[in-house]
Amino acid sequence: MDKQGQEKFLNFILQRVQEGKEDEAKEILTENFRKQSEGTFSQEDIQVFIPKMISLLKPEKLEEVQAVVKQFSGDFGNK
Repeated sequence: MDKQGQEKFLNFILQRVQEGKEDEAKEILTENFRKQSEGTFSQEDIQVFIPKMISLLKPEKLEEVQAVVKQFSGDFGNK
């Protein structure tokens, strides 16, 4: 994912997290993007990332976000 894609993904997620959880979500995503750009982002990171993000999201946005994350992690897995 390029920088522009990362920004779009970050903004998409931040619009769907619970009030007051934006900073935490941004921190998690920024760390994951850093690992991706270094080539150190692993399946294990995905397994930690998903439950953390689920806990931060608004419950009514969960399905929408899961669909995007699945696409995102699918793309990651194909590189």
